[in-house]
Amino acid sequence: MKTAVLIGLSRHRIGVDGSGVTTLVAFHGCPLNCKYCLNPQALSPEGVWKRFTPEELFRAVSKDDLYFRATGGGITFGGGEPLLSGIEILQFHSICLHKDKKWKINIETSLNMPQLYVEMLKDVVDHWIIDIKDMNPHIYKAYTGKDNKQVISNLQYLIDNNAKITARVPLITGFNTELDVKNSILSLERMGIIDIDRFSYTVKKH
Repeated sequence: MKTAVLIGLSRHRIGVDGSGVTTLVAFHGCPLNCKYCLNPQALSPEGVWKRFTPEELFRAVSKDDLYFRATGGGITFGGGEPLLSGIEILQFHSICLHKDKKWKINIETSLNMPQLYVEMLKDVVDHWIIDIKDMNPHIYKAYTGKDNKQVISNLQYLIDNNAKITARVPLITGFNTELDVKNSILSLERMGIIDIDRFSYTVKKH
């Protein structure tokens, strides 16, 4: 069974990445190179924390089963980019089903991956938390180094498949403005997304 490469695991999270009490499982690896990154260790060879098989990961997070069941919580996969580890997430979910653990599965993703990765997890993920950055393609590319066409295409695919979506739209100092954020939110609302998390952070140079 393939191992999942992690940069960290954070327990007893409430109200930040899904309903109820959650455990954040953060994967190593990301297709983007954002000018400001909350988890730069995800791109560094030295950033690897531990390696787990899906079975080992299940055992590690099971210690909080009571909290998950009592609050309707579960596991949030983040990173880095968790879609890169879609096979491991599928295997983890299969173990949960086999063990009769009806935990919520959330995913925090940039969504900037081939649609195949999204399709693979469509029926497994309960809540998609998507870091939009900015809907303007020029701002997005200046900040991440990549195009956002795939993000928008995947977003529409999830909308068409009635996925539960939270879109995160940051104000990024030096890259977008309040007007840009407003325009991104309007674009998302026109697509049919109503759960939008608007926040701010300051760019730090690494």
